[in-house]
Amino acid sequence: MANDTAATESELLYEVKGQVGVITFNRPERMNTITIRMLDQFSELLLEADGDERVRVIVITGNGRAWCAGLDVAAAASGDGIGSESSGKPTGEFNLRDAPPVVLHKIDTPTIAAMNGGAAGYGLDLALGCDIRLASENAKLSAAYTARGLVPESGGTWLLPRILGWSKAAELLFTARTVKAEEALELGLVSQVTPKGEVMDAAMAMANEVAANAPLAIRASKRMMRHAMTEGLEDHVQRQYLALLPLFASKDFREGLASYLEKRPAQFHGE
Repeated sequence: MANDTAATESELLYEVKGQVGVITFNRPERMNTITIRMLDQFSELLLEADGDERVRVIVITGNGRAWCAGLDVAAAASGDGIGSESSGKPTGEFNLRDAPPVVLHKIDTPTIAAMNGGAAGYGLDLALGCDIRLASENAKLSAAYTARGLVPESGGTWLLPRILGWSKAAELLFTARTVKAEEALELGLVSQVTPKGEVMDAAMAMANEVAANAPLAIRASKRMMRHAMTEGLEDHVQRQYLALLPLFASKDFREGLASYLEKRPAQFHGE
């Protein structure tokens, strides 16, 4: 895929901008709701970006007024969408190990959600699965699962208590209420709120700030954080020590020391 050029089917767009891979939900007329085809494509794009040596950060955004309003419920209700009999892909046949929220969690490349608008249902799960979330002031986060007779589609009940703590996560899930951007910032659901139309600029600025650091260390840090969520301190310290050994031997470590001593910006190459 050529650098700095667009690249996939129309429902999802992919572009590499310098050291940042940008994935865009591209169904603005349907508030970027997820179709059956998009599930596999989104996972494939995440894995492609994760395996691309040029890409140090992945930014995920949406076209139009929504970031992602969840699964295409209207299609399902009409008998031609996810969960419908005519979809040809009943829920039990999905390979959940390769589902986008799982892939978001297991890849080592940092992910930033540039939330240009609202996220609801499955879209909220996807946003929660990103490492960092930035929101436009007009964005709303809707945890309306129980109001639809459902639980979070993929990962929300695992992610929300870890992000917010048990009580606040329970409040959002049980009341099924919608959170505006400023409250999301106060709760810690998002890291930053920007004026309308500026969230992508803020996300790219942050992505480039991350990309300027040593990529091997960034990826190892994300991997260590992921392991730390499910193991005790003693086991984790041992894992950290083992992760440090190859980093000590890397050219990036030597460059980090040299740039510090020489008082200049470091030039990391992921080696």
